[in-house]
Amino acid sequence: MTRKAAVIGAGIAGIATAIRLQTKGFQVTVFETNSYPGGKLSAFEQQGYRFDAGPSLFTMPHLVDELFVLAGRNPKDYFEYIRLPVVCEYFYEDGLHIRAHSEPEKFAEEIDRKTRDSKESIIDFLQDSQEKYKITADVFLHRSLHRISTYFNPQAVKGYLNFGKLDVFRTMDQANSARFKDPHTVQLFNRYATYNGSDPYQTPATMNIIPHLEYNIGAYFPKQGMYGITRSLVKLAEEIGVSFQYQSRVEQIMVENDRIAGLKVNDTIHPFHTIVSNMDVVNTYQKLLPDVKQPKRILSQPKSSSALIFYWGIKQSFPQLDLHNIFFSSDYKKEFTCLFQEKTISDDPTVYINISSKYKPDDAPPGGENWFVMINVPNNSGQNWDLLIQQARQHILRKLSRMLHTDMAALIECESVLEPRTIESRTSSWQGALYGNSSNNRYAAFLRHANFSSGIKNLYFCGGSVHPGGGIPLCLLSAKITANLVE
Repeated sequence: MTRKAAVIGAGIAGIATAIRLQTKGFQVTVFETNSYPGGKLSAFEQQGYRFDAGPSLFTMPHLVDELFVLAGRNPKDYFEYIRLPVVCEYFYEDGLHIRAHSEPEKFAEEIDRKTRDSKESIIDFLQDSQEKYKITADVFLHRSLHRISTYFNPQAVKGYLNFGKLDVFRTMDQANSARFKDPHTVQLFNRYATYNGSDPYQTPATMNIIPHLEYNIGAYFPKQGMYGITRSLVKLAEEIGVSFQYQSRVEQIMVENDRIAGLKVNDTIHPFHTIVSNMDVVNTYQKLLPDVKQPKRILSQPKSSSALIFYWGIKQSFPQLDLHNIFFSSDYKKEFTCLFQEKTISDDPTVYINISSKYKPDDAPPGGENWFVMINVPNNSGQNWDLLIQQARQHILRKLSRMLHTDMAALIECESVLEPRTIESRTSSWQGALYGNSSNNRYAAFLRHANFSSGIKNLYFCGGSVHPGGGIPLCLLSAKITANLVE
């Protein structure tokens, strides 16, 4: 008899979990509230400009390829990507411009030429980042932290023996300030805390594993844009038999005798043997399991930052910019104090600009560029967002106009906005937090919800709000961990 499984939410982790379960012999149905798949990894068009709405950085592409191989397909028949020659263009208020080449040697030489830090210091840092990754990856990223067996495998023992190398007792900023002489270099590497919505002045230096992904493994660009990831995986899922039900709001997870019984969707009960929630774990408990005892300690952990994104159709080309661009604030510590202590937006935010038309020209009209302009902002705790957004827009335009020597406001042909309230409503992300819990303490990895329910049999969880965390690679790893747990 075929076992029936339901996945709540067609985010990237939900789609990947559905594929993995279907290949294990389940008949999988994915229920999605929106009329489109992808969750945060979606796209839209406006006045001839195409925008990827959500994540814009692509690393660890083998995790996508793996899903096609698992289903007996050739990944290149569905999904193609290229490795970027330049990871990011970094611009500082004092006029310094650093081109972060993807090749570690060239990147190190760039830092050596333009800062007080040596080539050797960068090479050593990236080697240390790689070592941290090797020590932690098998335990923290590829296995459930909530199974005893995880802590007795050979990789875990290796981790215990090398615990001192993980640098858990210093913050990222303390470690980087001790390693590098130049504040420009420190700021560049402190930025990686934002990759999981955290604060470099609080998050442990263990998070210095993140640069390894970009420089030693590589940063990539999907030839069809970031939404190409979603589109290709949905195509694969449908080909192998996964059913997608859009505009289908799940209203309740049905539980009988502490065991999954089914789902209530649009006032209709659907029986299921297994359920995986790709919905934010806080909303899963509060909205779909109102009568179940909640793990309050886990659910009440501080949440990550959110984002304010302006999608601008720009009627001019900027040859000095690349796919990924950063315009740093002049006072980084103040920016993060505003984010995490004051729950507001700095008047000098660091601005990230993604321009996919640099690699996919048809994303913008001839002579134009599609700008995805993002700043980190606090999660939604009742701020006056209308005022904050208006102020932030002015600050961003002034900053970019000054640093690019151009009146940017005059070049905007069209505009859309995504902010914490709409992130929360469109993607069911609690408080609009992009990565679930923040990683602002050394125990954060252990304070994420498990990929399974300890109280309800056959209930599982995947996605950025549970182990191992947010971002495309971790969401895909979450799907892998979860599917391996499903019996």
